[in-house]
Amino acid sequence: MQAVKRILVVIDPTQTEQMALTRARLIAGVIESDLHLLICENRDDYKPMLQKLASELEADGRRVTYSQQWHGNLTDTIIHAQRCEGCGLVIKQHLPDNPLRKALLTPDDWKLLRYCPAPVLLVRSTESWMHGAVLAAVDLGNHDDQNHVLHDTIVSHAADITEMINGTLHLVSAHPAPMLSAADPVYQLRERIAARYVDEAHKYIDLYNMSESQVHIDEGPADTLIPRVARQTGASVTVIGTVARTGLSGALIGNTAEVVLDQLGSDVLVLKPDDMLARLEEILEK
Repeated sequence: MQAVKRILVVIDPTQTEQMALTRARLIAGVIESDLHLLICENRDDYKPMLQKLASELEADGRRVTYSQQWHGNLTDTIIHAQRCEGCGLVIKQHLPDNPLRKALLTPDDWKLLRYCPAPVLLVRSTESWMHGAVLAAVDLGNHDDQNHVLHDTIVSHAADITEMINGTLHLVSAHPAPMLSAADPVYQLRERIAARYVDEAHKYIDLYNMSESQVHIDEGPADTLIPRVARQTGASVTVIGTVARTGLSGALIGNTAEVVLDQLGSDVLVLKPDDMLARLEEILEK
């Protein structure tokens, strides 16, 4: 996160409290990054509002630019601004969708997580991060190279935030239930599965000097375990990875980052593998 030099903050003019801006102000103050404020709107003129917000930030010593844009839909507008302004992080307030609407249409924030070629921080709370818990959610059972790199990135970003807020780092990973028919004998016994996951976790335990109480490995679906551990630890922010899914599989399956959004009361930072970011850049160039 220290490498982020410019942050895009999505301003929602319908909200009286700008949660995304409050969070961006904290982060920018610590990592000394510039801010670009964006309102996605093509009807009313919100330039006076943007000017006022920018003036307040500049009075605090922040370097700020702003714009009001609309490029067909919310996701495309945010991505267009992110790329034009060269922002390395997007911060947006997350408002839970109506369950019926979510069942019929892909929520805007899900689309943003899938297609934005930059990390996205979705803000759920106004609570201060300072001295709080930071939860890194990884899948320790996935051993391909792409996921290993993504896991390293997730835990590294979580550790950066932990240092930034003088907080406590936690790690969570869900493992599957045992199956007698599993080809790998390890996955036939619960104890062996748990031991395998703990062995995988030791890389991070040793690197970040974590205690047993900071590592949460348990059986069950990740989209159930992650919110439970987030509540237990009082996590201020959960850092998680996502993979882009399109078409029918994306509509039916979604992924863990999307599913847990409305179950978490805390902020969520969502990251993608580097090769996925490169592929998204290629698609957007076309």
